[in-house]
Amino acid sequence: MVFIIVNECAHLMIGRKDGKMITILKETPVNPITLMGERAGVCWGGDIQDRERNYRRGLDCIISGHHRVMEYVNVEMILDGYSARVIREWYTHIGGAPTRLQASTRYINYKEFSYITPPAIEKKEEAEKLYQSVMETIASACSQLEEEYGIPREDAAMLLPLGMTTRIVDKRNLRNLIEMSHQRLCTRAYWEYRQLMGDIMKALGEYSEEWRYLTEHYFVPKCEVAGYCTEKKSCGRKAKI
Repeated sequence: MVFIIVNECAHLMIGRKDGKMITILKETPVNPITLMGERAGVCWGGDIQDRERNYRRGLDCIISGHHRVMEYVNVEMILDGYSARVIREWYTHIGGAPTRLQASTRYINYKEFSYITPPAIEKKEEAEKLYQSVMETIASACSQLEEEYGIPREDAAMLLPLGMTTRIVDKRNLRNLIEMSHQRLCTRAYWEYRQLMGDIMKALGEYSEEWRYLTEHYFVPKCEVAGYCTEKKSCGRKAKI
């Protein structure tokens, strides 16, 4: 279940009942296709004062495969409530010189940290009890190390698991984000990453009409781009060559 929140610091906040939230910051352009057309118009000697022409020019660029113009569109957002594991994977997509800030494990009190429970574990009662027990033990140990033994919080934080939730402020260009979607919307991608990409698509699609067009036409798994499955173990969505 996804819901929308309005906040003066952001144009749009898309939240889930499980606590995960995507916040599209106001620095993200509302009309990315028009912006791309305006930038391309400078090189073409076009009229960049005409918004409609800029839009048509931007659309022509991306349909024709001239995707460098996408690098002029930056997306700034807050990713909140996703696991440290999936955020670590997020960092591996470094094309286009993205930048980000992550919640500190040095200063924030994680004595009662929140965490993600994978669906495969939730389905089995005994497995879920074991999983929760381990998480509670870690939280208790962090607290004990700091309060009873005087261990600095930054050192006690070494116990924190990849399953704990975290928050980052992220900035990257549209081309990088679209290329990431090809890999991470694939059925072979980890379930939480597919969920994260879906949430980002939802948030951007609600942001404006131009963003909705982009998410519907360009945020697709790699088999849609290649026309066939490139994975060794195919899900069957596209035929293998």
